[in-house]
Amino acid sequence: MNGQSVPGDVEPDRTKRRRVLVADDHQAMLDNLVRLLSRDFEVVAAVADGGSVLTEAVRVDPDLLVLDISMPVMGGIAAAGRLKAMGSTAKVVFVTMHHDREFVQESSALGTVGFVVKDRLVVDLMPAIHKVFAGEPFVSPSVRR
Repeated sequence: MNGQSVPGDVEPDRTKRRRVLVADDHQAMLDNLVRLLSRDFEVVAAVADGGSVLTEAVRVDPDLLVLDISMPVMGGIAAAGRLKAMGSTAKVVFVTMHHDREFVQESSALGTVGFVVKDRLVVDLMPAIHKVFAGEPFVSPSVRR
């Protein structure tokens, strides 16, 4: 075609980036997550505990939650469960140092989620996010079966 838009054609808004809330209780990991995610997403909140996840998620209404499983006040799985019960539709990717399948099983009760082991963060985080937004689960391959 000639490159002109035809009335009724809808061009996707390439300037709109998905909004992400990220949580981890270790500052260096939180900074790393924010740095990695900022390339492709709008990081709207970065917090260090599960209580703050609840407060900030209600305030900023993110499209995606990237949550550490083990945090003070409330762990990531509990926080995600509470938000889901409150009506949140945010997708969820958990990050953890745990390689145990039990955490994956516990988190799967929340629906389709990503589960990324921190020692594979650079390799697995973006694929996990893309899978979860496509409605597919993702589990780092290093998780014990």
